[in-house]
Amino acid sequence: MPPAEVTVVTLKTEKIALQTELPGRTTASLSSEVRPQISGIVKARTFEEGALVKAGQVLYQIDPAQYRAALAGAEADLANAKAMLESAKIRDDRFAGLVKIEGVSKQEADDARLAHSAAVASVSQKQAALDLARINLDYTAIKAPITGRIGKSSITAGALITANQPTPLATIRSLDPIYVDLTESSEARLRLRAAMGEGKLSAGTAGVKLILGDGSTYKQDGTLEFAEVAVDESTGTVTLRAKFPNPDETLLPGMYVRAQLNEAIAQDAILAPQQGVTRDAKGNATAMVVGADGKVEPRVLVADRAIGDRWLVESGLKAGDKLIVEGTNKIGPGMPVHATEKSDAPAGSGAGSAAPPPPAKH
Repeated sequence: MPPAEVTVVTLKTEKIALQTELPGRTTASLSSEVRPQISGIVKARTFEEGALVKAGQVLYQIDPAQYRAALAGAEADLANAKAMLESAKIRDDRFAGLVKIEGVSKQEADDARLAHSAAVASVSQKQAALDLARINLDYTAIKAPITGRIGKSSITAGALITANQPTPLATIRSLDPIYVDLTESSEARLRLRAAMGEGKLSAGTAGVKLILGDGSTYKQDGTLEFAEVAVDESTGTVTLRAKFPNPDETLLPGMYVRAQLNEAIAQDAILAPQQGVTRDAKGNATAMVVGADGKVEPRVLVADRAIGDRWLVESGLKAGDKLIVEGTNKIGPGMPVHATEKSDAPAGSGAGSAAPPPPAKH
């Protein structure tokens, strides 16, 4: 019988980006729980739930009556302390002059000096109390600490709130930009670092694409910000954080997403069309190539990553090998064949659909 007709693809090296798809969840870039710093009755809520609020905007108004009264009392105490200070100063100055001519005893002069010092300290104390009263009065207007989208309110007007209560009044989240926390296995990171150390790979770009829960691709590209410096002991994963612009607020905190990022660049990659690679009984990847003598040579491959419709081959094939992609059902190891280059795709690309093999000649 004449040699069997087969179709081959001549492999060549290519520069490709190794893309990794990782699961993750979105999280707000800024988040603040609004809590009161003083106690009192809420007179009014001044925002709409779900609205965009600005930093410094008044959200709740606490009844300020008792805090205004406390401020007035602190102002009166300070005025009284200043008057006492003036009296003590005059007495101290007078006794300081009299003690020199023995008009008063040294003990009386010392007492006057100490009373003056105590009056100075009292003024400082009353000033601090006045500042605190003024701060507490300012706290009656509960303001937004950050700019962002505010959620639902946990209280209404007329409610009694207490300082530093555990339940927040509302939560404000900044959604533009928004973060996506991704998880990657520590073993995968170790393999990637080892390949880079051996010079097989170089660092990839920091660009990240996002696939939403409905399968659509998010229109804005993000950037990889950093990788956590510790491994989660319970899951064995490392957290990576990416940042995405979110001007339309399409992304909301807590959404499950998948991110595609180029972790590395393979400079001399060998890509084999999937139709030319099969699995043996042990699960090993195998392929048939046409040797220099025109006969079939079996190869065992290491190929654990698919890129489009091709396998990224780590070992078993090299540039210049003629990989048989059609007619494999008519051949075996050592058989002579007549090879025809695949015409519907460039050499080494492996793209396109396979044409039916020509019939064997008899």
